[in-house]
Amino acid sequence: MSDKPSYGFTTTILHNDRRKPIEHYSLHKPVHTSVAFGYTDARQLASVFQGKEPGFRYGRQGNPTVSALEDKITKMEDGVATLCFATGMAAIGALAQALLRAGDHVVSSSFLFGNTNSLWNTVASQGTEVSFVDATGVANVEAALKPTTRMVFVETIANPRTQIADLARIGELCRARGILYVVDNTMTTPYLFRPKIVGAGLVVNALTKSIGGHGMALGGALTDTGVFDWSTYPNIADNFRRQPPAAQGMAQLRAKGLRDFGASLAPEAAHHIAVGAETLALRMERTCANALALAQMLEADERVAAVHYPGLPSHPQHQLASEQFRAYGSLFSFELKEGIDCFDYLNRLRVGIPASNLGDTRTLVIPVAHTIFFEMGPERRASMGIAESLIRVSVGIEDTADLLADFGNALS
Repeated sequence: MSDKPSYGFTTTILHNDRRKPIEHYSLHKPVHTSVAFGYTDARQLASVFQGKEPGFRYGRQGNPTVSALEDKITKMEDGVATLCFATGMAAIGALAQALLRAGDHVVSSSFLFGNTNSLWNTVASQGTEVSFVDATGVANVEAALKPTTRMVFVETIANPRTQIADLARIGELCRARGILYVVDNTMTTPYLFRPKIVGAGLVVNALTKSIGGHGMALGGALTDTGVFDWSTYPNIADNFRRQPPAAQGMAQLRAKGLRDFGASLAPEAAHHIAVGAETLALRMERTCANALALAQMLEADERVAAVHYPGLPSHPQHQLASEQFRAYGSLFSFELKEGIDCFDYLNRLRVGIPASNLGDTRTLVIPVAHTIFFEMGPERRASMGIAESLIRVSVGIEDTADLLADFGNALS
């Protein structure tokens, strides 16, 4: 089956493995557990190591099962190449490991997943300056730029308060200044949004979340969209300059982020994620519809102080989300009125499950300030708009009526 533009998102992903020969005519790329790959010609082995021809060297740097998933993610993002990692955080960590040096400067959205915030603070302690800004306005990003700025990093929809970066205008700014623009697409997924269209050079996806979709495998990915000119990036080592300009960034990321950093995705996990990815569009349609229905119900209830969801007209970036995304995502957060204990509320839920993952088929809930954002302290939480009573909801594929009843009854 050819990968023609006439095929839609799901058809392309569903049949992608068959574009290349598979052993025994299997419909799925099988799980290759070997970490070593033998060659009958030693010269060919050397040629593969030197990057003169395609092939596998060692499991830490690549594997046929992982490679098949990488190709699938590349198609999802309309990119030119993808690298998969053991987790989404490993993918973000590889950015610093492979592409940044002491004295460099990064501008990051201040509205970040807690662990990403922690990682950038670690990077800052090791000699790379990091400026956190309100990325809902491009002027804030522009004001923070310096001659040493190497990267601008944003999330599409922030976790957990759902602020939306001024994606297109930041992309225009980065393109004009020749700065690498990195967009974390985890909350939207490539089904709802492709960061390539706003000029992102690299796209992050935490495969653990909606792409894998079933909460049974960790993984992350970096996709090169082909938009950024790597020949202008000052931190590419001389040995990678021998590659064609378009391949230099991924060549260095593979060597420094996988070979040296060692955050490789296991083939078994890659297989689980690849199978889960086949139903991404179907699941996103359902979870986004469920999230909108739940958010609307909670916003209308007088016992709820605030609901943060881009699909609501009350959201500050509702219009921006409507213009950019196919739908508004499966994550929202809300605050209960004073006097209603968030723990008691969560304990009354029967369908929603207290858990810390996102993008699962099941609806998961968590008290944000007391768990995943506890480490950063009250001052930093306040700067990110995270109330002490904030509850994050990752909405699943359950029957809509059951979710509405569960969240409504728990308010009683």
